[in-house]
Amino acid sequence: MSPDRVLQVSVERGVARLTLDSPANRNALSRAMRAQLREAVDAALADDAVRVLVLDHTGRVFCSGMDLSEAAGSGAEDQGIREFPDLLTSLFTSPKPVLGVVRGPARAGGVGLLATCDVVVAGAAATFAFSEVRLGIVPAVISAVVLPRMVPHVAHRLMLTGEVFGAELAAAGGLVDLAVPDDEVDATVDAQVTALGAGAPAALAETKRLLRSGGLRGSFDELQELSARYFASEEGQEGIAAFREKRPARWVP
Repeated sequence: MSPDRVLQVSVERGVARLTLDSPANRNALSRAMRAQLREAVDAALADDAVRVLVLDHTGRVFCSGMDLSEAAGSGAEDQGIREFPDLLTSLFTSPKPVLGVVRGPARAGGVGLLATCDVVVAGAAATFAFSEVRLGIVPAVISAVVLPRMVPHVAHRLMLTGEVFGAELAAAGGLVDLAVPDDEVDATVDAQVTALGAGAPAALAETKRLLRSGGLRGSFDELQELSARYFASEEGQEGIAAFREKRPARWVP
């Protein structure tokens, strides 16, 4: 694979597998990752041979969220995050089923990716967190796809505390559909892909349209402006700096 490629793409027997492959930065949603994901999703949706999309990952971490090294010191207009809503929308509204596979930590925007999926399979090693508030930013954009999926009071507490939680609570809270032992993840994914592929393409697309008929929650224009404002704020830049420097943020008592 080219050193500039951070995403593996394979299409086999009707399954487009999009594998996040940038373990050096914990599969962060860098500009390159977002662009390659969007390109791969568009290609899979346009390919009549593709019946199911699978989001997977290499390395220990599913996705650590936005690449904070790119956000540090940036203003609201040049953070490189404004295309993220388009990616979430493509996945959320995909007429083809999307299956997410998480075998390790998922944070912030990485949780947002999973929330767009129709089925999420998580291994026992998977952990999750809405870490935004601890960085002085707001989980604004991902709220559009997370809130329709999760039990409201569970999402409320976890978004406010930024606590790390495991696959069991993720399943109880609606973020994860199937929480299984680590050594059963692949077999569970294969079984779900087979089950999804058994549906007729047009019927699946229409069923998905019915299931998504409530639409995305909130205006992405407003949500991304809120997100951008907090990324560029004094608190946001301090939180990002503290994260990179591995120290407590100034507001921590």
